[in-house]
Amino acid sequence: MRHEGKTEARLERIRGAVSPRRHNARTIAALTSNPGCGRRAVLDAAGVDKDGLAGRVGYPAGFGQSPFAIVRGNVFEKQVKADGCTELLRLLRDQLGLDLGPASYRDLGASGEVAAGGAPGEGGLDARHAASVAALTEAARDAAADPAAPGAVFDHPLLRLDVAGQEVSLEPDLVAVQPGGVCHIVEIKSFPVIDGQADGEKVAAAAIQAAVYVLALRRLLGRAEAVAYEVVLVCPKDFSNTPIATKVDVRRQLLILEHQLARLTRIDSLLDALPDDLRLDLAVDDAGVPVLDAAALTGALGKLAARYAPGCLSTCELAFFCRHESAGRTATLGVGVREELGGVETVADALGLAHGTRAPDDDQAEAAARLRTTARVYAEVLASLPARSRPGPTPREGGP
Repeated sequence: MRHEGKTEARLERIRGAVSPRRHNARTIAALTSNPGCGRRAVLDAAGVDKDGLAGRVGYPAGFGQSPFAIVRGNVFEKQVKADGCTELLRLLRDQLGLDLGPASYRDLGASGEVAAGGAPGEGGLDARHAASVAALTEAARDAAADPAAPGAVFDHPLLRLDVAGQEVSLEPDLVAVQPGGVCHIVEIKSFPVIDGQADGEKVAAAAIQAAVYVLALRRLLGRAEAVAYEVVLVCPKDFSNTPIATKVDVRRQLLILEHQLARLTRIDSLLDALPDDLRLDLAVDDAGVPVLDAAALTGALGKLAARYAPGCLSTCELAFFCRHESAGRTATLGVGVREELGGVETVADALGLAHGTRAPDDDQAEAAARLRTTARVYAEVLASLPARSRPGPTPREGGP
């Protein structure tokens, strides 16, 4: 994190003595899927380990890659990139018709060093970003000026994107510059393509993450047309490690991403509403005892406004905590219900309005009318059903 300005200093105080977790394309995609969640926005901006935090407060995350999957993915990525991406260039040419010719290859920084270090010095990231900007700008310009020139492949360039007023560093697997100057984001994934089909949820997640890279690269080059809206996904074919490449159109994801990024509240505005003593320090002392116990961390989390929805269960490490915290609230029933019942925060209030046992506030009048209509129709349908077909316990033979 940068050590300039009160915003960065405040984020460091919230995080405490532990190293920050870097934002990445996955966290940005998750954040923009629920742009109203101030809790996630602050935690991600501060670099708090949400997985570790969820475990500390008693609600460990229910997802994540296994160590085996991570190792398998790393092996597959090395295979695809071997010998200056020779295999990748063949895939692009033979399977997708993207002929880069005798393309040059340049490694702009090994991502393994960044990941292992946890949080590299900002100076190192600045140098990598500057080198990436210079290399990508020059390659795109030269390729556009001379369509007959060979293409280029850049391994792990460092891009940047403004997220809620904070500059975030991003690292796509590869950027391929085609003769003519069009750049393609290439992402290498370890999930398989079996009989021509891949897991739909994994492809969708990969598409939105790749769209983050497309947007960052477009802003770096200053021209949307300089970066293809079709990204390249490279995956293992069937049950082997043989790579297969496919194009994925991310225009829809780009539209959503840009819209949601514009809706994010600036992080300094979120911080202004928080108490100065807010801490979410996951450090331990010399005896291995956490400096903040579960009760203190839970209390601190309660000061961060959350916006839970069922979709959080597949994207956020704190989803189980937030679901427990939101028990009895209409938000747990989904975004559609929450939007339809604007101003009605709890299930108990919704039932009271539906049955007329609670008078609506001014801002609840429309929702109350809708609830009463729904309750009336439901009661009429229920009354028309045979007793044995109605919801609830089945009457016993000979019973009342």
